[in-house]
Amino acid sequence: MSTSERHVRLFRNGRNQALRIPREFELEGEEAIIHKEGDRLIVEPIRKGRLQALIATLEPLTESFPDIDDDLPPLDDVRL
Repeated sequence: MSTSERHVRLFRNGRNQALRIPREFELEGEEAIIHKEGDRLIVEPIRKGRLQALIATLEPLTESFPDIDDDLPPLDDVRL
């Protein structure tokens, strides 16, 4: 086993199967996403607020958005 591996025991917690995550493998936060790839179980932390922090660092847009309605007929002229 490499230093990034550790033998753990599985146990039952009510109707769920569970395992204790050793301290060196602890995840940030209080929630995670779990999925399977073949016979592997992948557990990934949910990192909240990082997108908001990134957006806060961006400069405001100075360009105006194009008016996409310019070429459309008025709603009263639309025939269904």
